[in-house]
Amino acid sequence: MRQPDRPATSAPVAPAPPVPAPSPPSDPPRTDGSLAALLREWLPRQRWFAGKDRPIDELSIGTATELLPGEPGLRHLVLDVRQGGDLDHYQVLLGVRRHLPDRLRSGEIGRVAGGGAAGHVYDAAYDPELTRLLLAAMADGATAGPLRFRHAPGSSIDPTLGGLPLSAEQSNTSIIFGADHICKLFRRLSPGVSPDLEVNLALSRQGSAHVPAVHGWIELEPGDGGEPMTLALLSEYLRSASDGWQLALTSVRDWFAHPLPPGPVTAEDAGGAGGDFAGEAERLGAATAAVHRDLAAAFGTTEVPACEIRELAASMRRQLDDVAGTVPELAPYAGAIGATFDELAATAGPLPFQRVHGDYHLGQVLRTDTGWMLLDFEGEPARTATERRASSHPLRDVAGMLRSFEYAARFLLAGEENVPPETARGLEARAHAWAARNRAAFCRGYAEAGGADPERYTVLMRALEFDKAVYEIRYEARNRPSWLPVPLRSLAHLASE
Repeated sequence: MRQPDRPATSAPVAPAPPVPAPSPPSDPPRTDGSLAALLREWLPRQRWFAGKDRPIDELSIGTATELLPGEPGLRHLVLDVRQGGDLDHYQVLLGVRRHLPDRLRSGEIGRVAGGGAAGHVYDAAYDPELTRLLLAAMADGATAGPLRFRHAPGSSIDPTLGGLPLSAEQSNTSIIFGADHICKLFRRLSPGVSPDLEVNLALSRQGSAHVPAVHGWIELEPGDGGEPMTLALLSEYLRSASDGWQLALTSVRDWFAHPLPPGPVTAEDAGGAGGDFAGEAERLGAATAAVHRDLAAAFGTTEVPACEIRELAASMRRQLDDVAGTVPELAPYAGAIGATFDELAATAGPLPFQRVHGDYHLGQVLRTDTGWMLLDFEGEPARTATERRASSHPLRDVAGMLRSFEYAARFLLAGEENVPPETARGLEARAHAWAARNRAAFCRGYAEAGGADPERYTVLMRALEFDKAVYEIRYEARNRPSWLPVPLRSLAHLASE
């Protein structure tokens, strides 16, 4: 789980205020060099670069499309990055200026001495003068080389708006255009149509009340005539919405500041704090069930036989063995986790599968005046494109949200590594109580709104939640080692239940 940054799997995608530029890099950009060499140095410092744990063996520019000549200039780049046996593709909007203003200085990649991109080159996602061109191109349905700019039927796009990215760092870059549009640039690209675009278009056609409307998108036509690759998604901007992750953290802060009665801490005690989140958690469960119904109507359902459930359990076991071999902190829990996967295989029976969210957590939902809205249907970033588009049991999303409640409960404790043992036990008891209360409320709302009742699928739920926890541990170990205690702490309770 990419919790928001803040955590994985949960970086918030909420409508936080835009910022004029990213944080300055830890190392100053090179003053001169080839464009590919500058990009090779700059890329690993970006939040959205997925290969921080490995050196770049080779970087080349796969496609370079000029969107605006002159001063300033704008180029669209697709970078081919090889690390070991893996080849990934990343999208960069490259701004070019002879003189770089201070407001864009912290996004600088470097300075190119000659060639078509001579001058200062920088991340143009932070330049509203240039991002405006993307909006205008989608409004016009324009074409530039292999790039195709699309607008959704019946949508209205204001081409005059300049855009700035959200302040929160993400695995993608979301740009706000005025009060109407939000454009997500997919930084790490996957072949074919993005699940986020595919699912949002399908849900819009179903009239789903819990997803923002699609306004347009950008795609790249491959040279081999295959399926277009999605580069960006333009959606309705929910300007009055509140980020689910931030709402949950506010509740946790209130609970941690709330005085306790004598005796053991209980989930009911957590309801006595002023910022109790349980009502919202229950409504979020109901909204999740509604979206699952819409997904089933849009894409259909399939009964998966027992043999495929056993293979699912085997794949969970393989991931566990792989992560346990590289993250020793997982070892104390590997036995209980593996036993659950074995139990799932031993009791396997047919199950209904359908399209699901795939990377569901509090950083993927917004609370609006009319209810909860679900975002980012692209799946877990560490999964392959095929895995992210695959059907699954809808309780996989439920397990993801339960893990997110565990993350939220312990996020404020991430830096509390050196507190006295008694204090640490007290803080963990509070975190467990908050998570337990909101987990129960979410599951209740989900089941009462017609979703599969988690209490009827205890082995499956336990296996799905353990599988998600293992994924989180691998993600944090690779990308944010300081976050590793957050998913690990909750395993002590889960493994003992």
